[in-house]
Amino acid sequence: MGVIPDEALTEYYERVRGKTVIITGAGASIGRATAILFASYGAKVVVADKNASSAEDTVSEIRSNEGEATSCRCDVTVWEDLVAMYDLAVQEFGSVDIVVANAGVGEIYGRMLDDFSKERPTKPLTTTIDVNLTGVLYTVHLAQHYLQLNRPQEDRTSRSSSLKAVVLVGSIASWTALTQAPMYTASKHAVLGIMRSLDSSFASRGLRIASIHPFFAGMYRFSLASMDVIHPSIRSATSLVPGIVRLQLAGIPLAPVPRIAGVIFYAASHPDPTCSGAAFWIPDGGAPTFIIPREEFKPGVYEYIDSKSNAASKYDMISY
Repeated sequence: MGVIPDEALTEYYERVRGKTVIITGAGASIGRATAILFASYGAKVVVADKNASSAEDTVSEIRSNEGEATSCRCDVTVWEDLVAMYDLAVQEFGSVDIVVANAGVGEIYGRMLDDFSKERPTKPLTTTIDVNLTGVLYTVHLAQHYLQLNRPQEDRTSRSSSLKAVVLVGSIASWTALTQAPMYTASKHAVLGIMRSLDSSFASRGLRIASIHPFFAGMYRFSLASMDVIHPSIRSATSLVPGIVRLQLAGIPLAPVPRIAGVIFYAASHPDPTCSGAAFWIPDGGAPTFIIPREEFKPGVYEYIDSKSNAASKYDMISY
């Protein structure tokens, strides 16, 4: 794993100037910070959020700093909302260059952990899966079309160096089990799987895809001076962690929202091809960001699972 210092996160800011960036869930926290960061370096941002008022607040903040942005109400579980979001980007700015699939929710009501002393079990709500998985699948599916729209045919190959990227927002739960949040854990494991599954297909068409995996996010224990290393304009982004969870995490440093936004920026803008197909791990507090290239998914548990599944496949072939 490689280490990425904060000061390197926006090193290639010139690459995003004039580009069109779509960010779902950009009305608050990580999404808002990311939208403000891209806009501060000259990108044109489509701020999408289920809460139209929050989306417009993000746009207002961007415009107050002379940035360029527009907003739309978008429920990522509704296909038509996402199509309208992409159409708006093309209508307003002429193309789509970067897509950040950020919209997500936590475990809704914990219905997978029901009270089984009841006479009959309660049907679990699937909102977490609908938003965190189906919403991401819809977003990425459409991204493949709109990233290529109005793009020269000769630029749609693995040799392309133009900036066309998708960044998926996973979680520490992409790697580990949160025992009180099984649906959230399943959805974030799936985000990593989507990225890995699409990597080679994207690369063959001159597109890049990566995923970022932060610890619980917050503005805590992160100095203003450190924020300014990434960009001073994102100081105002709010914490993602709800109050009750903050109490449970009391004393534990959180992953700073400005750093998370910076890692999304890095994953989208860095010209090194090895950033595509990579996962970015953002630990708690002052720990640096780590990049895990596609080639390093094999060691440890991934190698073990791979060997076992291959052995099972061979056995099935022999049996039949």
